Amino acid sequence: MLTPNIEQTPIQQTRRAFLGRASMGLGGLALTALFNGKLGAAQPGISGFPNHAARIKRVIFLCQAGGASHLELFDHKQALAERDGQPMPESFTKGQQIAQLQGKELLMLAPQHPFQRYGKSGQHMSTLLPHIGSIADDICIVRSMQTEQINHDTAHTFMNTGFRVSGRPSMGSWILYGLGSETEELPGFVVLTSEGGAQSQPIAARQWHSGFLPSRYQGVKFHSSGEPVSYVRNPPGVSRESQAGLIDAVGKLNRIQGEMIDDPEISTRISQYELAFRMQMSVPELVDFSNEPQHIREMYGTEGGDGSYASNCLLARRLAERGVRFIHLYHRGWDHHGEIKKGVETTCGLVDKASAALVKDLKQRGLYDDTLILWCGEFGRTPMSQGDRSKAGRDHHIKGFSMWMAGGGIKPGFSYGATDELGYSAVENIVHVHDLHATMLHLLGIDHTKLTHRFQGRDFRLTDVHGKVVKDVLV
Repeated sequence: MLTPNIEQTPIQQTRRAFLGRASMGLGGLALTALFNGKLGAAQPGISGFPNHAARIKRVIFLCQAGGASHLELFDHKQALAERDGQPMPESFTKGQQIAQLQGKELLMLAPQHPFQRYGKSGQHMSTLLPHIGSIADDICIVRSMQTEQINHDTAHTFMNTGFRVSGRPSMGSWILYGLGSETEELPGFVVLTSEGGAQSQPIAARQWHSGFLPSRYQGVKFHSSGEPVSYVRNPPGVSRESQAGLIDAVGKLNRIQGEMIDDPEISTRISQYELAFRMQMSVPELVDFSNEPQHIREMYGTEGGDGSYASNCLLARRLAERGVRFIHLYHRGWDHHGEIKKGVETTCGLVDKASAALVKDLKQRGLYDDTLILWCGEFGRTPMSQGDRSKAGRDHHIKGFSMWMAGGGIKPGFSYGATDELGYSAVENIVHVHDLHATMLHLLGIDHTKLTHRFQGRDFRLTDVHGKVVKDVLV
């Protein structure tokens, strides 16, 4: 009788054979779990995070793409109004980065719309923002933002990744990497886009890419109208059972390969197939706005599903209450190089009501205290006019611009920082993009200096080697 040589027994095959005999194997377990809706518990983050008490669970970033003008919205400058049409003092602009106005005559342009005080806090805002004015006592306005990139694409890249060159992970990817997802049925990082009010800025998919992190952390773009995710429904003749069987078979093959070569992208592919299967049930329900009360739809100004910013804000609330960790809305309508007076009025009409409605809705549903809402463009606009004075616009500007934030841990009814008398440079309590990232991570329970990933021999992080938490805007 021959004695088997244990050292020569293929351990990999023995393990698979054992699992195959036990409860139909991994594939059978996966198939059962798919039908029970319990496959792949919410994706965990990396060990050690959060590393201090978190104030929030999620972020909704309302990106006003194109560069919303602080001088028409949140930062009224009386001195600029009084000096309308006069040459911009060279002391402000000499040696500074200027985009399309380089080499042109620089003439000051007065604020194009009046401002007023809102709320008990007396926040000073444009009369074009009456709805955001109605939540003045809930928001913190930062008037001293600065960034480093003066053109749209690189400025978005810097805002989203903390670096000027594409290839780094986006902030949503970093957050998902550190904390994981709270939902099994939807992606943990969702992107929505809308347009209107000015020329539509292109927004490339690399703005929500995972960079050198595993691809399971990248954002998933939902279409703003029609089917939010392509091919989410099975074609005619394909049942849910047959689809589950296909996913089970592909999962088996991928697991075999994963055991052999230990490639993290294989586990990503498995989890994405399984998530896609669950989304076939969750996504149609997500975008069925018929169960939203009429007064809620009226509050946002949309019936839903029409591709508008308002519809996306309502969808953002629905994503938040279903456990999505990072929701990034882009409204591509703020690039006012000409006719800024009319253009800003039009764009405000598209975003003002829904932005405020989102804050109010989150509050009444008990989601406000664990959500951070950020309303910000990639940069601001110049105090100098651009183009014909009768149809003047403003150029890109990075030295000083405004944003607002609200939600868990944010000091409400508060104004922070200031620009100089003409609105050119932030001069008081400057907040850099890296500081915004550090503060956002802090509220999520993450020390921004410790959320790192080793790549090509270096430990990278969202804030690079910079960033400080802006504690003055926190409660």
